[in-house]
Amino acid sequence: MTQTGTQVTSTLLNAHEAEVLQQWMQRLKEDGALHSGRIREGELQTQCSQFLRLLRDALNGGTTDIEAPGFAPVRDLLADISASRATQGFSPRETTLFIFSLKQPLFDVFSRHAGTDQTTTLQANWSIGLLLDRLGLYAMEAYQRTREELIVRQQQEIAELSTPVIKLWDGILALPLIGTLDSQRTQVVMENLLESIVQQSAGIAIIDITGVPTVDTLTAQHLLKTVAAARLMGADCIISGIRPQIAQTMVHLGVELDVISKATLADAFALALARNGRAVTKRRTDAGASHGQQG
Repeated sequence: MTQTGTQVTSTLLNAHEAEVLQQWMQRLKEDGALHSGRIREGELQTQCSQFLRLLRDALNGGTTDIEAPGFAPVRDLLADISASRATQGFSPRETTLFIFSLKQPLFDVFSRHAGTDQTTTLQANWSIGLLLDRLGLYAMEAYQRTREELIVRQQQEIAELSTPVIKLWDGILALPLIGTLDSQRTQVVMENLLESIVQQSAGIAIIDITGVPTVDTLTAQHLLKTVAAARLMGADCIISGIRPQIAQTMVHLGVELDVISKATLADAFALALARNGRAVTKRRTDAGASHGQQG
């Protein structure tokens, strides 16, 4: 990439920025940039205008290295636009199209106004083409980073929502688990359970694994860690919901939970009530009581 190409690119963009902006906006509209309804035409034009202005200022510094200090404002703007679009649900194609759709308008303007020197025109087009390719990749990386952060945050929120601690009775809590129990989720489960044990002054916690698809050695270890943490807080644990298939798998793997287990949550709750000196009995109806008195 020669210095001559960079200088020509800078000169042409300074002289014909308004023309480039008009053609760029037209190109974006034709490519469906406004069809999703996520961005209005005025906002899109503002972004395009800001980008061209910052790009022009950066090129006036005599370099097309996007890592150069002079390109910092361009990088910052692209990062903001990409992050905003990732948050709003734009696709990767829609995000990179913002940059790559600028190529054709620049090429057209350069071809019309660069003069008769074909070599200089070619150098200018080559220079700006490579520059926009790098900026497009930079925008895609910024978009991907934001998407990954969103996914991680959503996974954390889902994990917290999928591990509710329910008060069944005074001193008795239930923790229904649904889905795979991995290391990260175990930490969330443990924190929620321990916090609830303290808040509710609970002495018994029922961990129901009816919704856990499989229990392997690693899952059993995670359960034991949760049970051990609860015991340190002064609460006994009962595991419920062990289905026949899971029981067979655990026996086959030689997994020992070392904790009282029940087949159903109802059985575990009955045991917890009995430990607290309570029991569930069937209430006699008035009709049944009257019939007994008449007999």
